Amino acid sequence: MSFDWKYLLSLASYSEFWTASLTVVWLSVLTWCVSVALGFGVAIARTEGPGWLRQLSAVYIWFFRSVPLLVLLIFIYNLPQMLPELRPVLSNPFWAGAIALIVSEVAYISEIHRGGLISIDRGQHEAAHVLGIRSFGKYFKIIVPQAFRVAMPTLSNEFITIVKLTSLVSVISLSEILLVGQRLYTRNFLVIETLVAVSVYYVLIVTIFTWIARWIENHLDVTRRRATETEIAKTRFEHPVVTGERIRKSDIVVDLNRVRKSFGDKRVVNDISLQIRSGEVVCLIGPSGSGKTTLLRTINALQDIDGGTICFHGEDWICGDGKYQLSQTFRDDVIHLGMVFQSFNLFPHLTVLENVTLGPRYHTMGSADELRAFAMLNLDKVGMAAHAQKYPHQLSGGQKQRVAIARALAMKPLVMLFDEPTSALDPEMVSEVLQTIEGLAAEGMTMLIVTHEMRFAARISDRIIMLENGSRVAEASADDLRNGITDARIRRFMEQSQH
Repeated sequence: MSFDWKYLLSLASYSEFWTASLTVVWLSVLTWCVSVALGFGVAIARTEGPGWLRQLSAVYIWFFRSVPLLVLLIFIYNLPQMLPELRPVLSNPFWAGAIALIVSEVAYISEIHRGGLISIDRGQHEAAHVLGIRSFGKYFKIIVPQAFRVAMPTLSNEFITIVKLTSLVSVISLSEILLVGQRLYTRNFLVIETLVAVSVYYVLIVTIFTWIARWIENHLDVTRRRATETEIAKTRFEHPVVTGERIRKSDIVVDLNRVRKSFGDKRVVNDISLQIRSGEVVCLIGPSGSGKTTLLRTINALQDIDGGTICFHGEDWICGDGKYQLSQTFRDDVIHLGMVFQSFNLFPHLTVLENVTLGPRYHTMGSADELRAFAMLNLDKVGMAAHAQKYPHQLSGGQKQRVAIARALAMKPLVMLFDEPTSALDPEMVSEVLQTIEGLAAEGMTMLIVTHEMRFAARISDRIIMLENGSRVAEASADDLRNGITDARIRRFMEQSQH
């Protein structure tokens, strides 16, 4: 029996195939878009929700990944026999098929989203926290764009799977491509030729959407982007913005009273009290594991406390006695505490300028032009104005850290917290970051710095406080730093650290 090429070519203009192809495209796009949206909600519930919601989402995923789609299609299509009020919708094969596909695909796509979400570094969440960006804004502006970029290749692959799964909807009499082909070959018995035509139509649909998906992936890939002349021109500025002096409601800005924190049986912060005055630079030193970073992170609630209290600007801020509690205004006031992390925590999908303006724009701290100008002023202050349209991956470690400092300054903080700002840098890049911090000290910025750079600490500090095994063991005052450190523990530690 010969292959009928003439018949095969005639099917290229067969109107029912093209109508069926449009049905497949519409069904696939609808299923994919709705499943991507709902799947993200299930993924968030699985990763961030309360215990009962995590368990419920896990059961949903387990159940609908276990039920065959064919069974689900037939069940949903026949559901009006039990619930007649559903007949107006489910008696239509298209909508019955769409609902079945969506219910099934949400279970798969939510796991794709979950993979994207857990791939995002925890530092991105912490950076959003210190900028005062709340949950919805954090996910919408920071987490989702990055997670979607990670998940996009797998999501694209899932769309192709959905296109092929639409062929199963023929069991409930939806006139899609396979069912049109079946009707043809049952009349003319040209099975092979008709199935080849069916395959060609599916391949055409998949090919077109593969090109679209590739374009989306390339668009999301910031490594392919280059700043235009117009964008560069927008970053030029001539007149500095006058920001005014920092508001000082009291002399003591940060007041820690007997703060305690344990991890299991290990006491990491042991009854530490510490007061930081406006305009003061305090450095925390001590061996690794002494509790310096943990103590620093308790001030802006990146780390909870087991006991003690923390006051900010003379007002109750964090309480750890009895039950861990934040002040009612914490979410609004945390923006007044700028923080610079060890690992920069810049947002990789945003340019340098967008990184610096994100927080102020979120809090509507001015017009777009004012915020851009103020961001450029701060970037100029740290020597990064010329790099405003670059992305973080195009910067050196020292440049990233200076951008992180500019981002914190753009929020007009009352206090700056530095968590070992040079520990992730190559030795040749350390000096540029330290010089930037020294410039802030010269301007009167209140700062608490965790550092292992002992010469820098001695040069910049009003006080040096030494921690060891979670306890405050020694302190060197401004007079000590000018006239020679008398405390043997601090002097010995600083001498050993310089070798």
